This record gives sequence, C-alpha cells and structure tokens, in this order.
Amino acid sequence: MKYVLKPLLFIATLAILSCGNSGDNKENKQIKLRNREEPASNKEAGAPASSTADPKSKGIGPVKDVKLNASIDQSMAKTGKELFTNDCTACHRTDAKFIGPALKGVLDRRSPEWVMNMILNPQVMIKEDPTAKELLNKFNGAQMIDQNLTEEEARAILEYFRTL
Repeated sequence: MKYVLKPLLFIATLAILSCGNSGDNKENKQIKLRNREEPASNKEAGAPASSTADPKSKGIGPVKDVKLNASIDQSMAKTGKELFTNDCTACHRTDAKFIGPALKGVLDRRSPEWVMNMILNPQVMIKEDPTAKELLNKFNGAQMIDQNLTEEEARAILEYFRTL
C-alpha cells in the first residue's frame, strides 16, 4: 500500500498543477511569440513601424543629406559588412527579426539619412523620432545601443545594406 500511495499522490499533484494557471498568461505567450526569429519574407518584418511611418523622414541627427551613387561601392560595402558583423549582429539579422528589426530592404522602408541617424544617434532618435519610438515599442523596449561609429563607418554600413 505504501508503494502505491506515494506515486498516486505524486500523479495527483502533477494533475492539479497542470490544470491550474502556470503563470504563463496570454500576454506572456504573445511576448514569447513576438521574440522568436521570423523570416523577413513575413509581411510584418518588411513593413513600416506603422502606417504613419514616413519613408522620406530624415530622422534626427547629424546626417542631413546622403547621395547614393547608382552603382554600389563594393569596397565600402565590404567595410560596412565587417562593421555590421562586428558591431550589429548581437541584435540584428539581415533577413530575420531578432532583438531588432531585419535589415534586408531597410532602404525601401526608411530614407538613407534616417538609417544613418539611427546608427549614429539612437538615443535622441528614440526620444524624438516617431518612427524610432514605434520601433522601440514593437521590439519590446529593446533600445539600440550607440556603437560610437563615425559618419564614414555608418555610411559604409548603409552601403552594405544596399547589397542585401
């Protein structure tokens, strides 16, 4: 009898615990689902932060005008890829959402100036730029870290984004 009672008590305890609220409410499940990596082909990954996001906005920061050549500067793009790999891949993937948004096609959604200002001036952008604020909310408050890059380095990363 002693050998039967302990396993039955254990099974009953498990059954009671599994039926109750394990603390994983609907909101927590949604947050977990949003944090999973998704391919950039997902509509949401390539969409603007909202329907109010202005793709012509230049953002807030030192970059006021960027001239893009018709052809990609492969040397600059190579430098940008190295910088991106070293400084950005902790939070970004090129074709999947991660901690931050997927960056493939970012220049279809944002102006070159906005992208460079976000790279160079993330704290001010998050405080003052409506699109950056929305992205902060969309990505669960994960604020972009200032990598202390120069304008030339940010421009190289921008050139790399053109190759994606």
